[in-house]
Amino acid sequence: MNTEEMEKKEKIFEVAKNAVISSRQMRKAGSSQKKDALVKIAELLESKADDIKFRNEIDVEAAREDGLPEALIDRLILDDKRIKSMTDGIREVAEMEDPVGQIIEEREGPGGLKIRKVRVPLGVIAMVYESRPNVTADAAALCLKSSNSVILRGGSEALNSNLAIGHFIQEALSETELPAKSVQVVEDTDRELVNHLISLKGMVDIVIPRGSEKMIETITEKSKIPVIGHGKGLCHIYIDETADGQKAADIVFNAKVQRPGVCNAVETLLVHSSAAGDILPGVLKKLEDAGVELVGDERAKDAYEMQPASKEDWSSEYLGLKLSVKVVDSVREAVEHIERFGSHHSDAIITEDKENCGYFLNNVDSACVYCNASTRFTDGSQMGLGAEIGISNQKLHARGPMGVRELTTYKYHMMGTGQVRT
Repeated sequence: MNTEEMEKKEKIFEVAKNAVISSRQMRKAGSSQKKDALVKIAELLESKADDIKFRNEIDVEAAREDGLPEALIDRLILDDKRIKSMTDGIREVAEMEDPVGQIIEEREGPGGLKIRKVRVPLGVIAMVYESRPNVTADAAALCLKSSNSVILRGGSEALNSNLAIGHFIQEALSETELPAKSVQVVEDTDRELVNHLISLKGMVDIVIPRGSEKMIETITEKSKIPVIGHGKGLCHIYIDETADGQKAADIVFNAKVQRPGVCNAVETLLVHSSAAGDILPGVLKKLEDAGVELVGDERAKDAYEMQPASKEDWSSEYLGLKLSVKVVDSVREAVEHIERFGSHHSDAIITEDKENCGYFLNNVDSACVYCNASTRFTDGSQMGLGAEIGISNQKLHARGPMGVRELTTYKYHMMGTGQVRT
């Protein structure tokens, strides 16, 4: 290891050490202290909106020069609307019930021993993410509310935006009773630093990667610390034979077109063969008029003119205006396709048949399963969780949108009066 690498390793170690010290202080933070700090952060970010947009424009301009896809550039942009959404989210988190200290269970053990299961912070969270700079603020707010400290390492494409947001968060914290270094943004985007960070077992308690499938797989394989991955969103909608045509057209259009570059946008449309002739053409015409590129299997192509789908299309997260279409003969076949190709993120059925709705909800093994609604509702704010730190399509330790409760664990308080075990 050369001198430069040693210096970088020492620098990330220093960041982690500060996070550990801050996490111990955060354990003592009261609900009112955390609420006041979050309000101050929201106020300062609002007042510094022009500075943030200036730094963000540098990132966006560089991304365009580098030829990044439009879907990624869309994720990168911070305009007035998104900054307001960001600060509104922080205020929403501030008003939420404090999860720390909640008694999850309480019972009496041997000889009158009182046993309490109490919610506590995870400790030090390392967040590795790409593109969206609003994640910097969302993650900071959720970690502070749950009494954790957080190390934030964003992608190089959003470095200026992330550093600006992180700087103002620390500035706001310096005027509160919370430690300013409970939120730290890593200034160096060298990927080797991530390898150092995810090796710090005993200092960092959990790693949350949020970005490309390849990045998440790499971190999961290399990390010496438990990982909760924000995996890819290969979302499906199945139009059942009893579906209402207008309802189907509206839901699919929203799920694909409203914001195509996000993980809860639909990527594959499955249609019952009985609905392919009557309902499918209207659904696809509306999408095509909006600029959606359509690819499909042979039966889908018989119902509506489109390009043939390749084998890769069924397992592709497009993150853009493209949709693959497949005709199936039953709700069971639709579920089998989703289980084979899906990412266990968000999947929906459009049907007027209660039995088929129930079958789909019970048998699709995804974090969020819908009946007659758009997959775009898989979102912390939409589900009443406030801002989210990510959407987990794992089963442990959290699943679906991760809010403040998902950033806690628990311990047992054992209250005795002198009991001994016999």
